[in-house]
Amino acid sequence: MGRIPRVRSTSGVYHITLRGNGKQILFERDEDRRMFCTMLSDCVERYQLDVLAWCLMDNHVHLLVLDRQHELSAAMHQLCSRYARIYNQCAGHVGSVFQGRFASEPVECDAHLLEAVRYIHANPEKAGIAQTDAWEWSSYAEYAGTRKACITKPDLVLNMVGGRDGFLRMSAESSSQPRCEEQHGRIPDAEALQRARDVLDGFDPGLIKTLERKLRNQALSGLRREGLSVRQIARLTGVGVRTIYRVTAFRRGVQP
Repeated sequence: MGRIPRVRSTSGVYHITLRGNGKQILFERDEDRRMFCTMLSDCVERYQLDVLAWCLMDNHVHLLVLDRQHELSAAMHQLCSRYARIYNQCAGHVGSVFQGRFASEPVECDAHLLEAVRYIHANPEKAGIAQTDAWEWSSYAEYAGTRKACITKPDLVLNMVGGRDGFLRMSAESSSQPRCEEQHGRIPDAEALQRARDVLDGFDPGLIKTLERKLRNQALSGLRREGLSVRQIARLTGVGVRTIYRVTAFRRGVQP
């Protein structure tokens, strides 16, 4: 079964999401998180990536990465394979640790970049686990200056927002503002894949186009009801924009 080709970012920046297979826990202990951070640090150094932001949750990971050398796929393959092998050895687990291939969303404008940084750091607070500034397992403290930047290279973003004070103000702002002009208030793409997988109960959105027509249409309609735009659904599923319009147009209150 073919895969949808990844969309290459012209800026070289990607919002990466790694998820536990079947929503399984990726990090049982803080030692697991430390091990992952060590592997991540080694990996980005080897493949010459810049990590602009990161956050480790219990069953998923967010990374914001600048990939100048087009080595992202190789780097993520090494990182996930290495962590999965040791995780399985330590936990006595058999089978896949991560859910399919990693998700990568191109980040093409400054507004999207800044929103992605804030969104990634706010994950623990959004999940009701901890306040943004109290969660140890993210790059927030590296930006705020309360922890030495070992993995993250924050200078690019800090220069954009006017230093640490600007970063703190940005982090405290509401997330409801559109990230780029074409967004017009719709939910950010940073949330779209996560919402899609939740609606589809873990089913890969990229496989929707392989379903029997009735099931395909039901899945597309479910994504529209969740608030994803037609173009977001097209990017996630590979289904044509016209087909999505036709299938979901009858849904009252849902705009393209």
